[in-house]
Amino acid sequence: MRLSVFLIGLLLAPPLSAAERAVAPGTGSLAAAIAEATPGDVLVLADGVYAGPVVIDRSLIISGPRGAVVDGQGRGSAMTIAAAGVTLTGFTVTGSGRVNQDLDAGVKILEGADRARVEKLLVTGNMHGIDVHGGRDAAISGNEIIGTDSPRMNERGNGIYVWNSPRTLLENNVIRYGRDGIFSNASADSIYRGNVMRDLRFAVHFMYTRNTEVSGNISIGNHLGFAIMFSNKAKILNNLSLGDREHGLMLNYANNADVTGNLVRGGTKKCLFIYNAHKNLIWNNRFEGCGIGIHFTAGSEKNVLTGNAFVANREQVKYVGTRNMEWSHGGRGNFWSDHPAFDLNGDGIADSFYRPNDLMDQILWSQPAASLLIGSPAVQLVRWSQRDFPATLPGGVRDSAPLMRSLTISVPPEILGFEAEAAGRWAEGNYDDTDPDTLSAH
Repeated sequence: MRLSVFLIGLLLAPPLSAAERAVAPGTGSLAAAIAEATPGDVLVLADGVYAGPVVIDRSLIISGPRGAVVDGQGRGSAMTIAAAGVTLTGFTVTGSGRVNQDLDAGVKILEGADRARVEKLLVTGNMHGIDVHGGRDAAISGNEIIGTDSPRMNERGNGIYVWNSPRTLLENNVIRYGRDGIFSNASADSIYRGNVMRDLRFAVHFMYTRNTEVSGNISIGNHLGFAIMFSNKAKILNNLSLGDREHGLMLNYANNADVTGNLVRGGTKKCLFIYNAHKNLIWNNRFEGCGIGIHFTAGSEKNVLTGNAFVANREQVKYVGTRNMEWSHGGRGNFWSDHPAFDLNGDGIADSFYRPNDLMDQILWSQPAASLLIGSPAVQLVRWSQRDFPATLPGGVRDSAPLMRSLTISVPPEILGFEAEAAGRWAEGNYDDTDPDTLSAH
C-alpha cells in the first residue's frame, strides 16, 4: 500500500529539474529562455518589451506583470503555443500580423497543445486576440482583449476564436472592439461564461457548434448579441443583451437548444429572431423594449415557449405563416404587456387567451404600403369581424394561458453605466459596414 502511494506521489510531483528563471527584456531574450528551459520551468518576465514573435514548444509557465510586453512586431502570431500544458499569465501581448485569412493572433493555441491556460493577460493591438485552433481542454480566463477599431468591421479579427477545440472554457474575459467577441466554429462540449463584450459585430457567434453552454455573459451595444447558427444542443442561459442593434438573440438553423433566464432590452430591432430552428425550449426569458419582441419564421417547428415576458415591444410578435402555433405549455403561457386581461380566480393565468396578430398584420408585413389604410373603415371592419368571429382568422400564434405577472431579471449595478452609454447609439446611424440580416460574413 505504501509503495503504491509512493509511486503515485512520484507521478504527480513536478520534474526535479523544474526551476524558476528570470527573463530580462530584449530582442530574442524570451525565445532564448524558452529554448534553454526544461519542461515544467517557470519563466518570470519583468517590465519591458520582449520582441517576438515566439513559439512555446514545451510545457512551461510564463508569467509577468502587465508592464511586461511581448511584441510580435507585426509578423504572424505574437505567441504560439505548440506544446501541451503551457500556462501564460499576467503580462501584455501585442503586435501580431494583420493577415486575417492566416488568423494572425496575439496568442495562438495549436492542435496538440492541449490543456493550455491563458490567464489575466492584456491582449491588445492584434488581428485576432486569442485563437484556440485545435488544442483541447483550453482555459481562457480573466483576460482583457481589445481588438482593432478600423473602419470596416468585417475586416477586423475576433476577440476569441475557437475552432475544433473541444472542452474549451472561456470565462470572465472582457472583450471590446474587433469583429465578433467569441466566434465558435466546428467545436463542441465547451463552456463560455461570465464574459463581457462591447462594441462588436456579434458578441457570441456559433457556427456548427454543438453541446456548448453560453451562460452569464453580457453583450452591450453590439450589432447583434447572441447568434446561434447551424448548431445543436446549445445552452443559452442567464445572458444579458443590452442595447444591441439588430437581434438580442438569434436562432438560425439551431436545434434542441435550451434558452432560459436571458434578458434582452433596449433599442434592438428584434429581441428574439427564430429562423428555421426546431425543437428548442425557450422559457423564463424577458424581452423588453424592442421593435419586435419575437420574429418567428421559415417553418420553425416543435419549439416550446413558456414563462417568457414580452414587455413594451412596439410589436410583440411577427409570425408570417398559415399554421396554428400554440405558445403555452402545461397550462402555462407567457406574459404580454399589451394583453388587457382579468384573473378572476387568482391563479395567475389570464381568463382570456392572447392572440397577437391578425390577417391585417400579415397584409401589412407583405405590403407595407397598405399601412396608409390602417385607419380606414374597411380595415377596422375586417379586424372587428376577426375579433368577434374567430373562424375568419388565419393560422397564427395563440397563447391559451397567458400569465398575469412578468418575471424580472436584474442587471448588475456596474453594468448599468455601460448600458446607458450605449443607449441611442443606433438612432445616430452608426452602422459601420455590416448588415447582420445578410448572414453572409462569418
